[in-house]
Amino acid sequence: MITRIVISVLLAFALFSGVLMWYLQVYAYYDELTPAQVGEVVVLDDRAAPVPVAVSNLRAIDSNSSPIRFRACMTIEDASAFDNAVIHERAEPLVAPGWFDCFDAREVGEALESGQARSYVWKLNEPYGIDRVLAVMPDGRALAWNQINVCGEVVFDGDPAPPGCPTPPEGTY
Repeated sequence: MITRIVISVLLAFALFSGVLMWYLQVYAYYDELTPAQVGEVVVLDDRAAPVPVAVSNLRAIDSNSSPIRFRACMTIEDASAFDNAVIHERAEPLVAPGWFDCFDAREVGEALESGQARSYVWKLNEPYGIDRVLAVMPDGRALAWNQINVCGEVVFDGDPAPPGCPTPPEGTY
């Protein structure tokens, strides 16, 4: 009888721990952002100057637990901002929590691979090693996310910054 009680308690604890871990990963650390908290949506032009992008229907989430948890969805109002915008060559959309249903990483990834969508640089190395990418879909929707760049991949592994990367801030690795 005591064995059944111990096993039941262990199973209940394991189930509770699993549900808690899932909740913490999917819900607990994310905050929905207002457009004011996101700030101005821009793309960098060929001189690295920010060019404002007119958007509507902006929805965004972020978490202070990781610099790569930012996700945003919006509608582009004027595509002329992209005329001289810098293309982000290594755009790889990161998956968003399922409850943030406007962001579909698979859809935007397939659109980028097929050439139907284009990805642009919103921010470079803000914070160090992290880029903000803005992908524009053919229907005028845009999705944004933060991803680790080449400098971050090397420095976060504990190696010196490669040529062409800015000097990492103190304590980065």
